[in-house]
Amino acid sequence: MKAVYPGRFDPVTYGHLDVIKRARDIFSGVIVLCVEEPEKNVIFEAKERVEMLKEVTAGLSSVEVISFSGLLVDWLAKNKIKVVVRGLRMFCDFEYEFQMALTNKRLYPEAETVFLMTDEEHFYYSSSIVKELARFGRCPKGFVPRPVERRLKEKYGFS
Repeated sequence: MKAVYPGRFDPVTYGHLDVIKRARDIFSGVIVLCVEEPEKNVIFEAKERVEMLKEVTAGLSSVEVISFSGLLVDWLAKNKIKVVVRGLRMFCDFEYEFQMALTNKRLYPEAETVFLMTDEEHFYYSSSIVKELARFGRCPKGFVPRPVERRLKEKYGFS
């Protein structure tokens, strides 16, 4: 059974990669859905985020990366996928994720959400923190894979 891991991934962090790798070990395949949200405050366009995701997951078998827009439940129903993987870092993530899981279940009763805790070494990694570091000229080395670090450097010019 394949699972879907949706998110903005703006940018992808080691925490995201941890969830992708562990989901791949549980399910027959993982489809990483990069959400296209032009109205949101993103630093990378969906195309760039997909490129980065593909680059950092290239060595992982059974992982596919695509972008989508619209409601996740509509994509799930259209593609006959029933499992959604969501990563949790801290307890504060749970309230929002729980609300989304219940909403998805209400709109698409076949949907099941599986929560995976991020490895403790990645608990405090978030795309928001990475973006903040980069905006203020600090290299987010150790938070993101090298290809992502390179793109952030190109965008923000830190050393």
